[in-house]
Amino acid sequence: MASQCNRQGNPLYFPSKQPSHRDEVKRLHLTAEQQVAALQQRYLGAVYDRLHHVVPQDADGTYPMLRYHLGWEEADGTPSSTSGGKALRPVLCLMACEMAGGDWHQALPAAAALELVHNFSLLHDDIQDRDITRRGRATAWTIWGIPQAVVAGNAMRVAADRSLTQLADSGLSAPTTIAASRMLTQRYMEMIEGQYLDMSFEESGEVTTAQYLDMIGRKTGALIQSAMYMGALIATGDTRSAEAIGQCGRGLGLAFQVWDDYLGIWGDPAVFGKPVGSDIARKKKSLPVVHVFQQIRGADRQRLLQIYSAPEIQGADVETVMAMMAEAGTDRYVREIALTQSQQALEPLSGLGISDDIRRQVTAMAEFFVTREK
Repeated sequence: MASQCNRQGNPLYFPSKQPSHRDEVKRLHLTAEQQVAALQQRYLGAVYDRLHHVVPQDADGTYPMLRYHLGWEEADGTPSSTSGGKALRPVLCLMACEMAGGDWHQALPAAAALELVHNFSLLHDDIQDRDITRRGRATAWTIWGIPQAVVAGNAMRVAADRSLTQLADSGLSAPTTIAASRMLTQRYMEMIEGQYLDMSFEESGEVTTAQYLDMIGRKTGALIQSAMYMGALIATGDTRSAEAIGQCGRGLGLAFQVWDDYLGIWGDPAVFGKPVGSDIARKKKSLPVVHVFQQIRGADRQRLLQIYSAPEIQGADVETVMAMMAEAGTDRYVREIALTQSQQALEPLSGLGISDDIRRQVTAMAEFFVTREK
């Protein structure tokens, strides 16, 4: 596989320009967070330019809601300084494109589409979960109402599809453009299935770890899988190598979500932006809750079932559940699962002959996913 060439005629998985010794020394001393920040700085300016093209600044209709949700404007249309999120899916797409020896600029329509699909899901998730804040300000449905916010989410998804069609304008062949579109459509349908399962778990007292991992593999892993798959496919046109890189992305998605579940219980409120135990209060069947239900027996289990049968979990009951988790060693268990998933995510890359420099970038991303504080 390493002997194949990308569209520019360079060997797959080996960048045509090797880093200098000075650059290599600098990379070796960067933390995982710093390496991810460097990738964001490298790519995201161009991603945001593409997003502004797809979601015009002067368009009316549903666009003001889209621009508000993306963090570009306030509800009254004035410019906003709110962060639009980490944009990790576009970063992974463009990183995978370079990783496979391609020109990452060619993958920008796909990177923008990924960010729009992700935000389409968030608009609808906020309604389904009745979340009143996101990224430190009111959610769209609390301002414009549920019907309008549903329409805005649908419009966001259509904007994603429109962005993806622009791959053909970048010189990509029709078969590769269609293959990329098919992949994204399949994976965001899987993401929707994962959201359905997540909601159905809230009403179930018996969810296994295997069922949970399947659910987050769909809800979170599928879109990250499509990000890395499309980036590699755009670089190479080779579906087999893209599949291996995509499987790495799915593993990274599992690690990301497991760690998100950890932060949802034990994250620092000053950094994560939510109170300690917030996912318990919301009755989310995240991995810590799945684990404690599997471990607790006797009277404690009856008490746990009683707490989760109530319409809301508040105050002392949140503390009771957290005490049960401490007794069951749940925090340690979740950290170990996150670490295992991040390590397993790298295994599909083992036969691809990628350079040490690129391997460090992917490893840094995997480490960041399970060490971040928000």
